[in-house]
This record gives sequence, C-alpha cells and structure tokens, in this order.
Amino acid sequence: MRLSSLAALVLLAPVAFCQTSETREFKSINPTVRKIVDAVSQDRIAETLKKLESFGTRNTNSGTISPTQGIEPARQWIFDQFKSFSPRLQVRLDTFHVPKGGRVTQDVDIANVVAVLPGTTEPDRIFVIGGHYDTINMTRPDPNNPQPFPPAPGVDDDGSGTATTLELARIMSQYEFRHTIVFIAFVAEEQGLLGATHFAQEARQQNQLIDGVLNNDIIGTAVAGNGRSDTHSIHIFSPEPMDSNARQLARYVKEIGERYVPEMDVQLIYRADRFGRGGDHTPFNREGFAAVRFTTANENFSHQHSIQDNFENVSVPYVTRVAKVDAAALASLALAPKAPVTMREGRQPGQLAPMLDRGTSGYDAHLRWNDPNPPADLAGYAVVMRSTLAPYWEKEVFVGKVNEYTMPNVSIDEWVFGVKAVDKDGNESLVSAYAPAESAPAARPASARPAPAAK
Repeated sequence: MRLSSLAALVLLAPVAFCQTSETREFKSINPTVRKIVDAVSQDRIAETLKKLESFGTRNTNSGTISPTQGIEPARQWIFDQFKSFSPRLQVRLDTFHVPKGGRVTQDVDIANVVAVLPGTTEPDRIFVIGGHYDTINMTRPDPNNPQPFPPAPGVDDDGSGTATTLELARIMSQYEFRHTIVFIAFVAEEQGLLGATHFAQEARQQNQLIDGVLNNDIIGTAVAGNGRSDTHSIHIFSPEPMDSNARQLARYVKEIGERYVPEMDVQLIYRADRFGRGGDHTPFNREGFAAVRFTTANENFSHQHSIQDNFENVSVPYVTRVAKVDAAALASLALAPKAPVTMREGRQPGQLAPMLDRGTSGYDAHLRWNDPNPPADLAGYAVVMRSTLAPYWEKEVFVGKVNEYTMPNVSIDEWVFGVKAVDKDGNESLVSAYAPAESAPAARPASARPAPAAK
C-alpha cells in the first residue's frame, strides 16, 4: 500500500507483533496548519489585550458605565472584531436572562459573543475554542473612594483567553475546514460559569455534535507569585477517567501542539481543573462533551481579580506561544476525519462496552471499530497502544482501510488500545480508546448535578 501524500507511521517503540504491510513515519506537518500557526501575531495580541484593558472593568453587572467603559462596550467591540474578520464568520450574541443572586447583583440580560465558521464536508461536527471576556475585582473596597465597579482590567483573567480566541478567528476564518469551528467569548464566568453553562446546556438539548472544546483561561502569566518562572510550558487540564474523551483531547493537544510549536512543553495535568477551582470547560464536560482547559503553569494569585491584573503584568510573547499551540491543535482537529467508533452497547442499559476481545486463539488482541460514512479522502486507520501505567500513547501502527486488526500473542490485560483515522494529507483524528465499561463515568440527571463552581 503506497500513499504518496501520507507521511509514514512509525511504532513509537519496537513491537515485533505489529504486522502490517508498511510502517510509516507519522509526524507529518500539514502546510496549512503550519501557515496558520506562523500567522499568529504577537503585535495583534498585544493590541487586543490593551484594548480589553481600556474598558476599565468588564464586570458582568457593569453594563455601560460610559461609551468606552463597562462590559457592554467591551461586548460590542468583540462582536465588531469578529464581524470584521471575514464574511464567512456567522457572528451573533447568545443572549439570556439571569436573575439577581450571588455575584449577580441585579436582574440582567447578558450574552456570549459567538462566531461560527461553518465546515465544508462535515459541518455537523463541531470544535469550540473560547475564553471569558468578563472580569471582577474582589479586593477590599477603598472606603475613601467607593466605586460600584472598581477597576478590573482582567488582562490575564481572561483577556488572554479572549485575545487568543479573537486572533485564531481572524486567521482561521481565511481558510476552509472539514468541520465547523465555533469561536466564543464567554460571559459571566466569574459569576459561576453562567455563559458557558447556558451554551453547553443548549448544545446538549439540540443534540449538537461537539467533538472538542479548548478553553483558554489565564494564559498570560509567565512568573508566579512566588517568583517561579517558566515561559515555555502550558498546563492542560482534563477530567477523569483515564481514557475519557476529554483526556484523549488533552493528549491530542500535547502531540500536535509540540509537533508544530516544539519550543513549548505541553504539560498534561490529570485533574478536571486547578485544585478546588473551576472554569468554562467544566459545563461542557458535565454535558458529556470533551473539554480541556489551558492555563499558565505559573499563576500569580495576588494579581488575579484585582487592579494588578493589567497589561504590565502579562507576558505577550508567552500568550502568543500558547495561542500557537491552540492554533495547531484546533486547525488539525478541524481538518482531520472524525474519530472511529470503538464502543458498542453493553449488557446494561446505557452502558458501553469496548469492541475488543482475545481473538480466536484466546491469547491475541483483536480490535474492531466502526466508521459510518467514512470520508472520500480517508487513507486508513492507526492502532495505538500504551501500557496501563503510561500517561501517553507509546506505540502505533498504520493498518490501512480495514475495520479490525489482530495483534498475535498480545494480552489485552496489559495494554490500553485505541484507534484513529488518518486522511491522505496525514491529518489524524482524535483517538477513540477501548475503555472498559467500569471506567466510563456514569451519566447523571441534570437535577443531580452540582451547581457550577465559581473560579
């Protein structure tokens, strides 16, 4: 089997039992993705951060303090920016009502700012990238200068995520992608993840096929409050279990991000979020969508939610490098085929079971998968595997356009397996893992879910 435009797959470690007609180097660089990553502009990101800071506060309750101050002028500016990038972007305000309560000091109508880039051949499958544009100042009020909304520049939290979302929308709206991309500036994260919760719940009610969410929140600080500095690493948070869809998304971000931005160390943190805290990816995970959080490895807690969260205390080069990791992962996901299906209905209602068994001999690894309506440009599938103690996929083999594969004398007790689809340009899908039914999180009714945690 010869695929001239597909880079070869390699086994990441020697595996004598992986029998295939051809092993290939699977580290291809897609020229379109390369152009997108290289187009991320440090100057543009700096300009956006300064503009967001100029609104004084973007507190969800602040409305319009003046034509240039408050959350409503900021929201309109973000909307106008999305509209200016390309006529292909479908820009709208996702408006909803929130009654007074908690950190919401009055009944208010608030809105996410949403820009949709429709996909070409598989537009029903969606990838989301976002950051929240609201801010908050939680420092003790000055009794000599009382202000209903004290300055809350929020350049890092979360101007950095908003600037990244805008920059990628600017660049990627000039290209076409297989899947639909949704760029979102979320509202009211600081009031309890309200904007993301509203969007995720509506997406679930509408049975949208959201295959991945990249949430960027606090990606601008390179020096922590204790002086620790690291300008070339980023934390990616994803929830349990070990082979959840969100965990596969995190592994994908690391693999693709480091491939295109090798100066960045993409560090996977195997927990849902920073200890005891939450973010806008959380509501998506609760609704069953795969979502991960990008956050600096060096938070400065004394700057957060204060007037010190300003442009001076943010590293624009660092934000730019993180944005490039986002760009590589998002563009690759949106260009790649959809992931194959490795799970079937189990014995119990609502339970899924892996299509994995010991083969006819009883001692092999026999893998099966389904891929309804595969794309015309499909090159085939790659089987990946790792030991049960390994955090990342260790070995892989390209097996071609088949729907099952047997590894002789390989114990399915000692390895974790997965499959991904690869097109003729080398674009690779997310991995679909063979996760034991007992490791899958049990679905809970909405009434049983805890309220979203404030950050």
